[in-house]
Amino acid sequence: MADEPRIKVAAVDDDETILEIYETGLAAAGFEVRSFSDPKKAREFFASAKAGEVPDVILMDIMMPGVDGISLMGDIRSKEAAAHIPIIAVSGLNDAATLNDALLFGAMDYMVKPFEMDSLVAKVKKAAELSRKRAPKP
Repeated sequence: MADEPRIKVAAVDDDETILEIYETGLAAAGFEVRSFSDPKKAREFFASAKAGEVPDVILMDIMMPGVDGISLMGDIRSKEAAAHIPIIAVSGLNDAATLNDALLFGAMDYMVKPFEMDSLVAKVKKAAELSRKRAPKP
């Protein structure tokens, strides 16, 4: 049986503690994690990323200073190399309007902070499977 390539996750959150949770918890599950505490840096990365550099899944905080997650989702969706990547919105907000906006602007799933790591791992695996099916073939 051939080894599956590791699932690559990009995490965008202005809270360093959440990024540390992603980095330790998701790495322990065997994922490769690239984190961005500055949404503008994440925007720059996705604007110039080539097909081989993009992650399988994006974890996106909604409420961030400067650039909110909803706007950043729109930017990412507009880039050809990243348009197929499933986005999981992660927010401390648990209201219908925020959930609706996240799904409307490109999130495939939504998690409320605080979250269970097992649930996050399961959602990331499911999203990565979808991502690999939708990815442009070289």
